Amino acid sequence: MLSYILPFIVLIVIVVFIHEYGHYYFAKRFGVGVTDFSIGFGKEMFGWNDKSGTRWKVCVIPLGGYVKFFGDRNVYSQADNDKIIKEYSKEDQDKLFVLKPLYQRALIVFGGPLANFLLAILIFFSVYSFAGKDFTPAVINEVQKDSPAMVAGLKDNDIVVSIDGNEVKSIMEVSKYIMMSTDEFINFTVNRYDQDLTFRVKPNIVDGEDNLGNKISKRMVGIKLGAYNNEVNHIKLGPAKALFYAVNEVYYVSASSLKYIGSMLTGNGDTSQLGGPIRIAKISGQVAEFGILPFISLMAYISISLGLINLFPIPMLDGGHLMFYGIEKVLGRPLSQKAQEGFFRIGMFLLLSLMFFTTFNDLKDVGLFKFFNNYIS
Repeated sequence: MLSYILPFIVLIVIVVFIHEYGHYYFAKRFGVGVTDFSIGFGKEMFGWNDKSGTRWKVCVIPLGGYVKFFGDRNVYSQADNDKIIKEYSKEDQDKLFVLKPLYQRALIVFGGPLANFLLAILIFFSVYSFAGKDFTPAVINEVQKDSPAMVAGLKDNDIVVSIDGNEVKSIMEVSKYIMMSTDEFINFTVNRYDQDLTFRVKPNIVDGEDNLGNKISKRMVGIKLGAYNNEVNHIKLGPAKALFYAVNEVYYVSASSLKYIGSMLTGNGDTSQLGGPIRIAKISGQVAEFGILPFISLMAYISISLGLINLFPIPMLDGGHLMFYGIEKVLGRPLSQKAQEGFFRIGMFLLLSLMFFTTFNDLKDVGLFKFFNNYIS
């Protein structure tokens, strides 16, 4: 159990710290007072005050964090400015978040997700620079009999060029692009005798396990891959190429995640793949056993997810605040407190529903329901 919990705490603390520091950085840059910088929720375990009066603290529940601005009273994005002006001195007014220009408030809010994306880029950049990136061409060694690949027309010795328009530069990318695809058919472009051909493959959806032994639904096309001429091509990249591929990976994961969420909302996606803290903790512990590189790579993907989720236009998330600022820009004034309260109630309901659903999947994944069913039986 400890082997799962410790890596999970390390991963979450780093990713959350970077997210909150993004808010903190822009707040300090624009002169906003910050009273609290917290990692975790609940009772404070330890902390300290810096020269500017900010309380940096670590709390007992390490499942998030927050930055509290000077003068914060509630979660609503704007209060009555006239009332604020009467209550605070001119010096204190300069430190209030709600009195800052709209673009500064928006940048402060956007700073958290931005920091998460930058962390992911930095991790991928470091991995590609110091450990290298695989560029081994993907050759189909075997097309299994009566498989979706055979039905579609793929053959042995085909070289996979692209999948769903995504260029395949490495044998490692084939399974990734297959698993990330959400369409009924997957478009394979292969090179056969120096000619590029495209085939539409309808994968079989089967229950299986990933490389860590976790139960997942797999999209199987029925091919076995090998290296071209049995030569593995692993290259350490220079700064420019490492940055290019790092940014490209963050973009691809973000776009694929949004596509997956869209497929779930339309009823076409597999909702069982959604997971919460329990599943993340389990995977963190499993990945940590393989070494530091897989672990920090997982950290990059979790960081992307945190940044992306926080940009959803749901009240109580960063994206919800940005949505309010967009409305404020259009209307020339902020929404009334009553309207914001209504939106925040909706946001609370959506977040609690998501937490319940992901926790249900997590408990199902670890076999708790099966255990109780067997116990009762």
